[in-house]
Amino acid sequence: MPWASRMTRWMTGLTVLAAATTAMAADRTARPNIVYILADDLGSGDVRCLNPSGKIATPNIDRLAAAGMSFTDAHSGSAVCTPTRYGILTGRYAWRTRLQAVVLGGCSPRLIAPGRLTVAELLRRQGYHTVAIGKWHLGMNWALKPGKPRFTDAIERGADGWNVDFTRPIAGGPTTVGFDEYFGISGSLDMVPYTFIADDRVTAIPTVDKAFPMMAGLDNNRYTRRGPAASDFEAENVLPELTARAVEAIRKGAEGAKTGHPLFLYLAFSAPHTPIAPGNSWTGKSGLNPYGDFVMQVDDAVGQVLRALDEKGLTGRTMVVLTSDNGCSPEADYPDLLAHGHDPSLGFRGTKADVFEGGHRVPFLVRWPGVVAAGTSSRQLICLTDLMATCAEILGERLPEDAAEDSVSILPALEGRDRGPLREAVVHHSINGSFAIRQGDWKLALCPDSGGWSRPRPGTREAAGLPPIQLYNLASDPAERQNLHDRHPEVVARLTALLEKYVADGRSTPGPARQNDVKVVLRKRTRPAR
Repeated sequence: MPWASRMTRWMTGLTVLAAATTAMAADRTARPNIVYILADDLGSGDVRCLNPSGKIATPNIDRLAAAGMSFTDAHSGSAVCTPTRYGILTGRYAWRTRLQAVVLGGCSPRLIAPGRLTVAELLRRQGYHTVAIGKWHLGMNWALKPGKPRFTDAIERGADGWNVDFTRPIAGGPTTVGFDEYFGISGSLDMVPYTFIADDRVTAIPTVDKAFPMMAGLDNNRYTRRGPAASDFEAENVLPELTARAVEAIRKGAEGAKTGHPLFLYLAFSAPHTPIAPGNSWTGKSGLNPYGDFVMQVDDAVGQVLRALDEKGLTGRTMVVLTSDNGCSPEADYPDLLAHGHDPSLGFRGTKADVFEGGHRVPFLVRWPGVVAAGTSSRQLICLTDLMATCAEILGERLPEDAAEDSVSILPALEGRDRGPLREAVVHHSINGSFAIRQGDWKLALCPDSGGWSRPRPGTREAAGLPPIQLYNLASDPAERQNLHDRHPEVVARLTALLEKYVADGRSTPGPARQNDVKVVLRKRTRPAR
């Protein structure tokens, strides 16, 4: 072949390669669709890709992990529902607000203060269509019947739900904090009212009292709170309905997502939280108990969402995150599961509600084709509060100084360019308001007990005889069995000072110090609640 022809072909090849490289770069820097799937009380050990010896099949979640990155040291902002959800959407620890222990009820007033930037509002300002589907559990201001008392942050008794005037719109819900659309339930599925909400109105006015078995198929006389319900509302129908709505949101948003209006879908499943209510077609599938069946149904729901993205050609331009709001609940019946060789806490100590690792260490999987390498894992210490800063860096946006005070971008880890720790530390918080702080291999807990539901329970004689603080080295003692507080006073002093600084500054990330909404007490003691 003549030299000139070879040169022409070579230059043509370079041009094609350059064009392809430019296109790939454009895809990587374009605004991705973001689908954030938040399971409810799903333990790290419940996911087969993280727990090969686990006994629950999770093929769809495993598929997600195989195509993306698994984080093995991810943590929820709290060991229980409401505060973690606050942190996900605001990038801020919830203990900086009025809610410094336990969780809200289904009728409690809104927790996200007016004017507080949320990740939904951040994305909406960048042209995203923002949709929230599922369990809210961040409070909303229900209209009341004349003369009825206002609700508080305490979980209401079921009958109190009848104080609501369900014919009137709800104020302060998801559509007031950055979401264009909302469909779901106000609190956990064991809290009243038992009815769906679309935007700011119930879809069916409650007319009857209902309660649901805490675990389907067990005749142990344990039920959810009895209170107002729509006549056709049944616990086993909630997960399928939320899944169907999510699939529909993807299908409706597909065209816009391809023409400059990407989709942000915050999909907060109500499962496998109590009431543990797998559908009839899932009963007995796991070979364990109804909790195992319910986890399998959650996995199937994830699969439906992934297939909807595939069908609409959105997979290649969508970042999908799968995580959980905290560890697995004791309601799953740990003794029964362990007897069958299944550990929802993946060998870590404790369960949901605890300051121990089992309370807040969660699965965290990210798939983003072209950006996140398939089949990879990361040992970065991350927190669910990190969504806001990550989205801001993806979009090239600078966050305001009064927003996302506890959020750190994990984009360097997703892109494989992290060369050291992304976070200085993570603060953990239990159901009764006990604090812990983790930095590197060291974890300091400012309580003598679990801070939650595991032994030693707060206020028990067992807890009374223990040292007031706990220090563990998770590299050598991941099960948190050997308290080293007396051997390493210098570590105790260092971590205590760091936690005190985070509290005093009103933030844990670089920036100007700010006041917390309320006074924060580091050694708070309150009775744990379910």
